[in-house]
Amino acid sequence: MSRVKGGKTSNKRRKNILAMTKGYRFGRSTKKKQAREAIFHAGKYAFAHRRDKKNDFRKLWTVRIGAGLAGEMTYSKFINAMKKKGVLINRKMLAELAEKSPESFSRVVKKVS
Repeated sequence: MSRVKGGKTSNKRRKNILAMTKGYRFGRSTKKKQAREAIFHAGKYAFAHRRDKKNDFRKLWTVRIGAGLAGEMTYSKFINAMKKKGVLINRKMLAELAEKSPESFSRVVKKVS
C-alpha cells in the first residue's frame, strides 16, 4: 500500500486555526502552535466573562437607579420600600426608566415612598 502524507488535511486544519485568530497580534496570528494556545485561552476568558457580564450589568443598573433617585432616598431603602409595597419592577426596567423617562421613574418613587 502506498504512503499517505496528509498534507492537504494538515494545511486545511492550520488554515482554519489561523482563521480563528485573525486580528490577533504577533505570532498568535501566524504560527499554528501559538494560535492554538491563544484560541484555548480566548475560549476560557469568553466562558468566564459571559458570567461576569451579568454581575456587571446588575452593578450598572444599581448605579443608574441610585442616580435617578438623586437624594430623595438611598438605593437600599428604595428597594426595601418596593418589596414592602409589592411593586414588582425589576432593576433593569427601573434603570431604563431612570435613564430614558425620569418623570415616570419619579412617579414610581412617589408611589413607593
